[in-house]
Amino acid sequence: MSKPPDPPMTDLRADVWLWAARFFKTRSLAKQAIDGGRIDVNGAGCKPAKSLRAGDRLKIGRGEERLEVEVVALSDRRAPAAVAQALYVETAASRAARELAREQQRLVGPSGPPKRPDKQARRELRRLRDTR
Repeated sequence: MSKPPDPPMTDLRADVWLWAARFFKTRSLAKQAIDGGRIDVNGAGCKPAKSLRAGDRLKIGRGEERLEVEVVALSDRRAPAAVAQALYVETAASRAARELAREQQRLVGPSGPPKRPDKQARRELRRLRDTR
């Protein structure tokens, strides 16, 4: 006897969907992002148990990255990336904003604390100090 197919889902918890769509590695990370206010559903705040439906718009913040996606399908199972990408569509504005931010980051260069001078740079600094 084969098991009858599951009926299609009409709604699903936000934290489960974010995990299944591979925006976060674990469900607890998805829950932390929601609790931290980095996820908005349809322009409003969200709680982990908020029900998502196809057609909902999510704004997702991950570090410096900002995404705006529309839910296309629901799944409570984590699948390979190709399958997970079929669960949502990123808006054109979001894609353009991410490309612009990536280009600006490339032009500015890596940020962070300056590196320690290596042996050659230390010699050069000493030479400059001694010429005064």
